[in-house]
Amino acid sequence: MPTVAPLDLEGHVLSAAFLGDIPVFATSAGTIHRLDGGEKATEAHQGLLTVVKDEQNQTLLTGGEDGKVLRIAHDGSVTELASVPRKWISAVAAGPQGAVAYAVGKQAFVRMADGKTYDYAEERSVEGLAFAPKGLRIAIARYNGVTLRFAAAEGKPVDLEWKGAHNGVSFSPDGRFLVTTMQENALHGWKLDGGADTRHMRMTGYPAKVKSISWSAKGKWLASSGAPAAIVWPFASKDGPMGKAPQELGTRANIMVTQVAFHPAEEVLAIGFIDGMILAVRLADGKEALLRRPGKGAITCMGWSASGHLLAFASAAGDCGVVDIKG
Repeated sequence: MPTVAPLDLEGHVLSAAFLGDIPVFATSAGTIHRLDGGEKATEAHQGLLTVVKDEQNQTLLTGGEDGKVLRIAHDGSVTELASVPRKWISAVAAGPQGAVAYAVGKQAFVRMADGKTYDYAEERSVEGLAFAPKGLRIAIARYNGVTLRFAAAEGKPVDLEWKGAHNGVSFSPDGRFLVTTMQENALHGWKLDGGADTRHMRMTGYPAKVKSISWSAKGKWLASSGAPAAIVWPFASKDGPMGKAPQELGTRANIMVTQVAFHPAEEVLAIGFIDGMILAVRLADGKEALLRRPGKGAITCMGWSASGHLLAFASAAGDCGVVDIKG
């Protein structure tokens, strides 16, 4: 069985990620813990609401109850990118060329690397943000759909409408598809390469709300939580999952999947469960490997190292760690 280096933290952990070779864990209290020759901590926010990893420069982007948007490096150093006093930062996203997006209430902001900032008003609260893989196109998730804009460019936005609350958004790695997580037990998708004819994709049948999605390295698969197995939709064909059944991986009777994370290079999926267990499953043949036995709390986040040899994880109870897959 792989070896696990445990780490116990106070309270709910929102993010487990590798910045370079350093495992980093962000708690809802706003503390960033890193394992770098021992455990070290940085007090970043008074209440952390949202965090994403910026793959391009190996930093964390964070938004807090203190109205601050921060960039946190592997050594714990903190750069303030924005401050909106007395407001909550509800979503952040990392873009190309050092661009950053963040949301406050009904407004989305895009901050360029030179500090110039553009803002976009929506009629409803902004719930999720994502940059397209190429270019500065940004998706803004809101009630009843998604707004697509070209950041820093004039032009009419594209409205992708679908009734209901969309609380997270993600582009496929090739930029051909856009998928949202919804307040109801479903995912919704749009095929973007059809010109004006953006086609809908409904991914339903989940017994619980989908809180975690992950694209495979080449974008052929989209894994999701929200069921007693990881639900993995096929996106290799030009129409994505339309008319196709998903794979169900790591099935456990009535024990819900809470997190999914695809390996950075191989078609191997890490699956975290509500009881703290973690499995790795190979898509080709469904072969399973136990990475971690059940723990104290539900798995809330997982992140692979660039090599794919290490997996950082954390739980709602604060029991965290790093799994050495080769161990």
